[in-house]
Amino acid sequence: MKRPTMRDIAKAVGTSAVTVSKAMAGKPGMSDKLRSKILKKAAEMGYEYPGSDRVVLRQHLDIGVLIPDRYFETESFYAQMYKKLIQKLSEQGHFGLLEILSAEDEEKLVPPMLIRSGRVDGMILLGEPSKAYYRMIAQQNTPVVFLDFYDEHGSADALVGDNLYGCYRLTSHLIRIGHRKIGYVGSVRATSSIMDRFLGYYRAMLTHNLPVRPDWIIPDRKDNGELIPIELPEELPTAFVCNCDVVAMALIRALNEHGYRVPEDVSVTGFDDFVTGPEPEIRLSTFKINTPAMIELAVKTMAERCSGAHGPFGRTVISGQPVYRDSEIPLENGETEKE
Repeated sequence: MKRPTMRDIAKAVGTSAVTVSKAMAGKPGMSDKLRSKILKKAAEMGYEYPGSDRVVLRQHLDIGVLIPDRYFETESFYAQMYKKLIQKLSEQGHFGLLEILSAEDEEKLVPPMLIRSGRVDGMILLGEPSKAYYRMIAQQNTPVVFLDFYDEHGSADALVGDNLYGCYRLTSHLIRIGHRKIGYVGSVRATSSIMDRFLGYYRAMLTHNLPVRPDWIIPDRKDNGELIPIELPEELPTAFVCNCDVVAMALIRALNEHGYRVPEDVSVTGFDDFVTGPEPEIRLSTFKINTPAMIELAVKTMAERCSGAHGPFGRTVISGQPVYRDSEIPLENGETEKE
């Protein structure tokens, strides 16, 4: 039996083959009614679009970007990620719409206005809101992508940095250059990223049979994400692994205020390779995630879901690499050559 062609579908619908091609490719230039009629007729006739094993991406999507208010400051890490995300959406022919999630709406589980109004085709959540809130969002009919956090129940596609491995590398490096007393700065239960980074630190310590002292696990924020002053323990370790660069710089200031020098007295590492403001006196050793790759994949995943891609939700881990600078030094019994 002869396979139907676009011309056959066009003849059956009463339109042109060019219009049928546009409908199949998700291109603009026709009513939703006509597009639906074409796609329905194609299915009835058993038409197989070339490359039908892959999703035909829709063009010119309206994508919402939701960021909790506590994460969005002018020069914050997430503000910079948002700018890059909007740029990538624009490059792909899509339009990005920002909505800031207030603490009140988050607590009351109020869905974003962009979803309630039907204004967007999909929503990217940038920065981790409360578990109750992001699970509520994932139950909406609008496609959702979690960016820089994930849910253990797999209720939406998620893209995250290689947090566990990154902090494992940083901690292992400190051990290799002679440090045995190493602390961690970060409120472990605050976000999935901070917990995974702690687990990377913890794994490295266990692997090398080193103790993890409770008084060297220092919180850095409240339950609502608000940063708090760093309180130094009575006895300091020789090095700290911090959950992000912003907190690492805050720790360095706290150490300096108490008369300690970095890295001569205490070595410090961060995470993200992101420091705002003027050039710091100490160039921070850190772990740099491939953020452009993360953003590009987030846009691709969002476009695929908006175009009807089915299948189980997944968590994709984006790799990175350590960047060693001036904030950590070897002890006498350690190796001096950096990785």
